[in-house]
Amino acid sequence: MPGGPQNARPGPGPPRTKSTSHLGARGRPAQIYVDNGACFIDAGLRRACAVLGIKLTHSQPGKPAGRGKIERFFRTVRDQFLVEISADPDDPGSAGTCVGSLAELGALFTAWVEQVYHQRVHTETDLAPLARFLAAGGPVPTPAGLLTEAFRWGQWRTVTKTATVSLHGNHYEVDAALAGCKVELVFDPFDLSDIDVHHHGRGVGKAVPFRIGRHVHPKAHADTPPPVAPTGIDYLRLVADRHTRALGERLQYAHLSDPTQSGAGSAAAAHRSPTDDNGLPYETDLLALAGAANTAQHHDLPLHPAPDPQLEAEPDSFAALLGPDPGAITNTNPAATTEPKESQ
Repeated sequence: MPGGPQNARPGPGPPRTKSTSHLGARGRPAQIYVDNGACFIDAGLRRACAVLGIKLTHSQPGKPAGRGKIERFFRTVRDQFLVEISADPDDPGSAGTCVGSLAELGALFTAWVEQVYHQRVHTETDLAPLARFLAAGGPVPTPAGLLTEAFRWGQWRTVTKTATVSLHGNHYEVDAALAGCKVELVFDPFDLSDIDVHHHGRGVGKAVPFRIGRHVHPKAHADTPPPVAPTGIDYLRLVADRHTRALGERLQYAHLSDPTQSGAGSAAAAHRSPTDDNGLPYETDLLALAGAANTAQHHDLPLHPAPDPQLEAEPDSFAALLGPDPGAITNTNPAATTEPKESQ
């Protein structure tokens, strides 16, 4: 088998990606011989073989002698390929290649088949498998459009009297001339909005979506994408560092230490102005004033300082600026002032 064993994925339907790549590289075989596994008796595989013109042959159940060659190949795979795969991928100290996904395992197996198995001389034929396959001439390339059509799925439905068909809860309208006929709906299992209608092996148009509730076939399982490899970059830490740089010299009170904890802080506290109950500073300390009064009494000094002439003159200057009282009646002409006459 020059292309290696077909990579059948679990579930109904023929293998798509690996089979398409093998058929495109090695051409179409005239016949394939398989066992009776679920993926080899599926209607999708039968339709693919019919479109490609390949004869599908199943081995007889209970007679393993008919599968001797493929079983011998599987033994070679176990002894030469699978032994190189690590038994415990989570243990970095285990021997072998660590495989993280099924896609990675398939890529490693394809490389082993192409570079080792196909190039090594077979003990029975004295030829390498690939050289023997190409001895009769190179394979005929399979058209890409034919491969696409071969791996689409098909299901049979009977058209109702109103020229509609249903597929897994979806309803479609077809040509009214097909009412009462049995037709094949051909579609991509991952896109149920685009369906071709075949009647007697010929295309008769499209099935127009009337009511769509499901876009993917319930038996179609998409391959799980491989996990994203870690980059080793701490994104949130980088954002925090950029935020710290953006703050610049801005004061952060949470980072200030208690000044009473250090000697310099104690000295600064000694010269700091006293504060009231609300924490507001003021310049005069009542205790300091009381202490000054006691000192003055002890030394027979006046408790109150002498008045400042300049400060006492300031109220008189302020009154002069305001002028006379507008409510008082004054006479500025002294000649008009007369003495009251005495009574006769």
